[in-house]
Amino acid sequence: MLFSLRATVLPAVLATILPGMAAAAPVTAAAIEAASYGGGALPAGQSPLTVKVQVMLDRAGTSPGVIDGIKGGMSRSAIAAFERRSGLPADGQMDAQVWAALQPFAGGAMTMDYTITDADAADLTQHIPSDYVEKANMTSLGYTSVAEKLGERFHMDEKFVAALNPGVPLVAGSTIKVIAPSKPLKAKVARIFIEKGTNRVAAYDSEGHMVVNYPATIGSDETPSPSGTHKVRAVAMNPEYTYNPSINFTQGENKSVLTLPPGPNGPVGTVWIALSKPTYGLHGTPTPSRLFVNESHGCVRLTNWDAEELAHMVQPGVTTVEFLERGTTLADVMGDATGVSRAVMAATSDVPAASIAGAASLTLAASTRPLPKPAALAAATATAAATTPATAPATAAPSTPAVAPAATAPATGTPATTTPATTTPAATTSATTASPATTPADPLTEAVEDAISDSSDVVVTQPRAVPSVPATTQPVTPLPLPLPNTTGSATD
Repeated sequence: MLFSLRATVLPAVLATILPGMAAAAPVTAAAIEAASYGGGALPAGQSPLTVKVQVMLDRAGTSPGVIDGIKGGMSRSAIAAFERRSGLPADGQMDAQVWAALQPFAGGAMTMDYTITDADAADLTQHIPSDYVEKANMTSLGYTSVAEKLGERFHMDEKFVAALNPGVPLVAGSTIKVIAPSKPLKAKVARIFIEKGTNRVAAYDSEGHMVVNYPATIGSDETPSPSGTHKVRAVAMNPEYTYNPSINFTQGENKSVLTLPPGPNGPVGTVWIALSKPTYGLHGTPTPSRLFVNESHGCVRLTNWDAEELAHMVQPGVTTVEFLERGTTLADVMGDATGVSRAVMAATSDVPAASIAGAASLTLAASTRPLPKPAALAAATATAAATTPATAPATAAPSTPAVAPAATAPATGTPATTTPATTTPAATTSATTASPATTPADPLTEAVEDAISDSSDVVVTQPRAVPSVPATTQPVTPLPLPLPNTTGSATD
């Protein structure tokens, strides 16, 4: 009797007084579709509701990073960024106003069926070494598993791909459940802001409306990101990576210049957006789930899919990139939200009316007066002059590109195949540096700190090992992108 009492009562008691310790229910596609918001904060750990919120944030252009259903720092920072864009108090917490503002992006299913193809299972790399000399001897730094490849395509953490499909082998012919993200947003971006204090990157159109907002890794204490304002100089898709220890950093004991092959698991991922400040840029990353944990060598890391989306919107020679120091926020520079870009509005145009019934009728884009900011930020914003963004032309028109040869690999290994770097002339750099403002603790900054302290302890429900696939020497074919065939060699 005593054993029976303990077996039935103790778990219930623990679930009541220690909800974080209660066993998490499996996250299934059906549970994600049926999830609804009933008030309060998002559930702790992993939940179908958090998946649904992450999908809607992703569709709205305020990226939560990887979609994994876990309530963590990146999701909290995405909610805060969405609140700022929507004219809501940016506390990073889920509430009825946020849920209503997200409804325009709730149209269509959150998940979908996908049948793994032969191409998905081909051209995989069995192992990515850490030593740069070994990497330089490879032909491609490709995906290491089907889960990783499909995770990037559908904006999912690769562990979540397996967890959402327990018992299903991730091999060609298998039909699995994946997230159904929307198509990339299309717009011309005039200004990009790098918020060092929040680890977020925001892009604005020429009308001063936020188009996208991404989580990022922004420099480190040893190799900080630059300050001031610069311009986008060029874009390279699937770039090679030039390692030069005399410029940025020393990797291991490698003292010579190396050229690493392209690939999603390269140091700069699948995209390099070069800045007018030499050797600095915005780029992808091989570890998207650790953006708030890892450090960079001074550049700005985004998920590969966010970097690819942004690469299609920047305008070389036109788009400015402004680094905001800690203590200075988007609200200080751009003021209160006054509307939403046409690109974001277009993303809601196909949503059935029934899907937003009861919502605040496009709360995020209405011309109604935005809710007031926290009082502590009001004074700082009142004294900050709103910067008028430069008017962007309808299409980017960079000058005739000058071709410069990529660095040659040293004799320490077989030289990697190199591709000339295509660049456009550097634009004049403005040395204006944002002046830090004295403000209270920012919710986005706290979200970054939460991610650093908590992310390594998160356990995904129903994890499953991904079947190993033999290595191949064939390079990975990148997903089709409508950018010109611009290639180059990047440095971080």
